[in-house]
Amino acid sequence: MKLFSPTTGWLALLVLAIAFPFLAGNDYHLTVMSTAYIFAIATIGLNLITGYTGQYNLAHSGFMAVGAYTVGILTVDHQVPFWIAFFLAGVFAAFLGFFVGIVSLRLKTHFFSIFTLCVGYIMYLVIEKWESLTHGTVGIMGIPAPPSIAGIDFESPRPQYYLVLFFLVASLWIMHRIVRSLLGRTFMAIRNGDDLAQALGINLMRNKLLAFMLSVFFAGLAGGLYAGFVRFIGPGVASVEHTFDMTMYMLVGGIGTLLGPLLGAIGVPWLTQYLQVLQDYRFVVFGPLLVILVIFLPYGIVGTYMNRKRRKEALAAQAMAPAAATNVTPISTAKGATHA
Repeated sequence: MKLFSPTTGWLALLVLAIAFPFLAGNDYHLTVMSTAYIFAIATIGLNLITGYTGQYNLAHSGFMAVGAYTVGILTVDHQVPFWIAFFLAGVFAAFLGFFVGIVSLRLKTHFFSIFTLCVGYIMYLVIEKWESLTHGTVGIMGIPAPPSIAGIDFESPRPQYYLVLFFLVASLWIMHRIVRSLLGRTFMAIRNGDDLAQALGINLMRNKLLAFMLSVFFAGLAGGLYAGFVRFIGPGVASVEHTFDMTMYMLVGGIGTLLGPLLGAIGVPWLTQYLQVLQDYRFVVFGPLLVILVIFLPYGIVGTYMNRKRRKEALAAQAMAPAAATNVTPISTAKGATHA
């Protein structure tokens, strides 16, 4: 195994994540990081449909809200155990995504994005106006924290942090298995071109729908985890601003990569936290930073690094090719060669 192999890098990140509660100055830092992890899970799901399949879903925060409200309604109004409600949050988001996907995925490019933007706004209005179900603008309060497992109580910030970290690691592992499988290659073939993928015998609608459902399943789980972590949810969870935030995380970190959305979802919130000292002027600083990043790193941090690495490897391979060709002995002059 190479010293700086991808496996080593992931293990180093995991060790840092495990050690973070002991390095954090206070519980507020744990809360910020836990929230970043939750949105990282949702961003990983958005990256599957956008980065790997090429369909930009602007209703992603709406599906995250569906998961959050599924947990809130079932636990508070119907006393359903938290873990059952949490599992149903992802299932119900994927179930709703099936019907939304059947209609929306018949559209392409910006038409698909505009349609899903409308769907996301409809979700927001339904949550805000359907008071008998969602409690309207008041929101749902008193959502129970995840119940204890093996004697571990998730009422305090540190156990909550490790619980969210567990689901983040599990989400990354599952997504790694998906994108490295034949199914993931199928998604990427669709991203590279519908006509080419169809010529290869790929069922476009079926695979796009599957990618969409898997994507919103992660969003639903993230929403359910968010509800149990914050203990209160309101219609603002479904705001399209959260989708734009997750899009920014992908673009900053590197869209279509596994590590990129994670780095973006962690780095951007911490950067905004440190810019809080600038009060109302923080966006004056943050905006130009994003513009500079887009200009000099158009594929994001991870995407740009990987492209440069591939370019160097390709140049090295080209440099080695002539040298290898000169070492080849012609067949006609080789020792023991026979002539016709």
